[in-house]
Amino acid sequence: MQDRKNPSRATAMISAGYRSVEFAAEYTGLSRKSISRRISDGSLPAYQVGGTRTIRLKVEDIDALMIPIEG
Repeated sequence: MQDRKNPSRATAMISAGYRSVEFAAEYTGLSRKSISRRISDGSLPAYQVGGTRTIRLKVEDIDALMIPIEG
């Protein structure tokens, strides 16, 4: 995962706990489309990188989607 314009920025984002939509989908077992829907409806905060179309998500925000079931 390289940011062609600023590789150190991409590395900093990864170490700060930011991940891709693809990562979030695989991590939660949801589809990319489901993750995108949650971003659109505001239930999953997302961050756009610079002037690009690249979207990044905080790991703790992805974790917040997981709600324990009582049973």
